[in-house]
Amino acid sequence: MFSRLFLISIGFFSSQSVLADEGGVPFWMSGQYASMAAVPMATGWSLVAMPYVYSGNADKSKNFQHGTSINAGLSARESLVLMQLGYVAEEKILGGQPYLGVGWGPGTNTTTATVSVVNPSTQLNRSNTSNGSTDIYPLASLTWNRGNNNFKTYVTGDIPMGTYSPTSLAAIGIGHAAIDAGGGYTYLNNTTGLEFSGVLGATYNWMNHQTNYQNGIDSHLDWSVSQFVSQNWQVGIAGYGYYQLTADSGSGNRVGAFKSRIAAVGPQVGYLFNIGKKQAYINLRAYKEFWAQNRVEGYAMISTISIPLRK
Repeated sequence: MFSRLFLISIGFFSSQSVLADEGGVPFWMSGQYASMAAVPMATGWSLVAMPYVYSGNADKSKNFQHGTSINAGLSARESLVLMQLGYVAEEKILGGQPYLGVGWGPGTNTTTATVSVVNPSTQLNRSNTSNGSTDIYPLASLTWNRGNNNFKTYVTGDIPMGTYSPTSLAAIGIGHAAIDAGGGYTYLNNTTGLEFSGVLGATYNWMNHQTNYQNGIDSHLDWSVSQFVSQNWQVGIAGYGYYQLTADSGSGNRVGAFKSRIAAVGPQVGYLFNIGKKQAYINLRAYKEFWAQNRVEGYAMISTISIPLRK
């Protein structure tokens, strides 16, 4: 009934403004995985588009380092459209369905600081806007189906070729390489339409050689609970948690043992439809953040549009 559709979430999206790590910018985009995250998809080519909008802020008591500046009272707004082209092979590996993909996208980021210290000067109400492209994000995964139970494992990473400057508050890329790996589970009952999913992973960040700053190891959990109310429509809730396991380091680190955390929850709605004889899917979800530490806190809206292409 609702089977064989895989939400090819972009598990390599690093250019969000929900702050953590250097300048508050982590590799992982929390909330990218949601409904049916571990369900295998049909073989062949596919394209996923993921529009993303974020707005958040942090009070003046929180200091963030970005490149050559120390900043307080941050406010961030970002809009991106991530696109991922991928292929599912017919041949299985270890009994699982292999997927290979690569992602990239254009975007804009505006970040404002109430106070920005760039030695030896101090700027008030500093604002920078960055327009450009993200880094490049390769992804490989394996998925397995056992009745109502679905499992996945993945590895992804960041190739730092996006728009980034250590002298600007705003960036689209993150300025350093990263690797992220994890696993997920989806329960999907084709009779009742009940679904829930979870994806857990961790990120290792390499040194940013433009700033001599190295982000710590990050952990993240994306989750979803939904109910299909018809053959095509589903409704539910989704959320995420993000927790930095180890502190930042490097000779360029001027803020000390910087660690962060965030959580969020919000509604989601999904719709299954056909393009010719192939099944496509769109999911829209919105998040309200809380439990913030050393990050801006705000609202995010994400849409995942999964389109099958020819084999």
